[in-house]
Amino acid sequence: MDREQWSRVVEAATRAPSIHNTQPWSFTVTGDRLDVRTDPSRALHALDRSGRQRVISCGVAVEFALVALRAAGSEVAVELQPDPADGDLMATLTVTGPREVSEADRALGAAIASRHTERAPFQPQAVPAEVVDDLQRAAGTFSVWLEPITESDEEVATAFLLARAEELEQGEPEYVAELQQWLRTDPAAVDGIPVAAVPEEDPATRPSNWLVRDFVVGSRPADRSPFHNPEDPDAPPPAVERPAVVLMGTDNDDAVAWLTAGRALGQVLLRATVAGLAASPLTQALDWPATRAQLRSRLSLVGHAQMLLRLGYPSSDRTPSTNRRPVAEVLTFAG
Repeated sequence: MDREQWSRVVEAATRAPSIHNTQPWSFTVTGDRLDVRTDPSRALHALDRSGRQRVISCGVAVEFALVALRAAGSEVAVELQPDPADGDLMATLTVTGPREVSEADRALGAAIASRHTERAPFQPQAVPAEVVDDLQRAAGTFSVWLEPITESDEEVATAFLLARAEELEQGEPEYVAELQQWLRTDPAAVDGIPVAAVPEEDPATRPSNWLVRDFVVGSRPADRSPFHNPEDPDAPPPAVERPAVVLMGTDNDDAVAWLTAGRALGQVLLRATVAGLAASPLTQALDWPATRAQLRSRLSLVGHAQMLLRLGYPSSDRTPSTNRRPVAEVLTFAG
C-alpha cells in the first residue's frame, strides 16, 4: 500500500468516536504495518482517571481502520498491545494479502463516513428485535456481551444511576472545568464538542427516560423546570422518548478488555448505521467507580460494564457531526 492509501485508512480510523471527541490517538505506518498508539496528552483527568474510556476510544479507531482496510481489499492481522514494554502502543494492524471484498465489507466501510453521535431525541419508532440480535452477534465475535435494558426494574435502576452520576459529576468543579475545556464555539475546531452538536434543550428537562450528558451545564440557569414550554406554560409535556438502550461488557477489566470492547463497539456502531440507526453514549454511570460498581450489583452482571449505548432512528433534523484533526497531524510514515 502507498502513502495515499494509508492516509485514507487513517482518515477512516480518525472518524471513530472518542470521549469528548478528544481523539486520543496517533498512527505510524511502517511498510505494510499500521501502529495505533494512545496519546496521553489528551487524557481526561477528571472524567476518565483510569484511562479506560480513552483506551476504548482507541479500540474503536483500530476497528475502523480494519474495516477500511477490508473494504479496500486487504486481509489484515490485528495484534493488541503487542509490546508489553510500550504501554502506549495499543495495536498493530498488518496487511497480509488481498481480500475479496463482500457487500457487507463495502456497507461497513461506507458507514464510517456517515456515522456520527446523535444526542437529539430519536423518532418514536422502535428498534426491531432482529437488529438488536445482529448487534449482539457482532459483539459476541469479540467475546463482548451486549444486553438490551428491557426489564422495567433494570431500566429504573440504570436510569437512576445514570442521573445520580450526572448529578455527582456536575457537582465536581474539576469535571465542569474539563467539560468547558473541550467544548468548542468555533465551528472550524478540529477536536472537542462543538456547541452546534449539543441539543439546545436542557437534558434534565427534556422528555426522555434516559439522561444524556449535559455539556453546557456550567451555563444553565438555576430554575430548571422539567418539561417546561416557555411559549405555552400550560401545554402538556411531549411524549417521552424511549430509545433502545444496550449495555456492553467484558469478562475482564484490563487494557486488553477495554481495547476489545472498543473494537466491538466500532462494529456495533457501524452495523447500527447500516441499519439506519444512530447512537449516543450514556456513560455517566460508568465514569464513577461507585456507580459502575452499583450498576454491576443492581443488574447482577457477570463481568464488567464498558459501554451504555442509546440507539434509535434519528429525526430529519440531525445535529451536525464533529470535526476531526487533520490526518497529517496524527499520521507518521516511518522508514
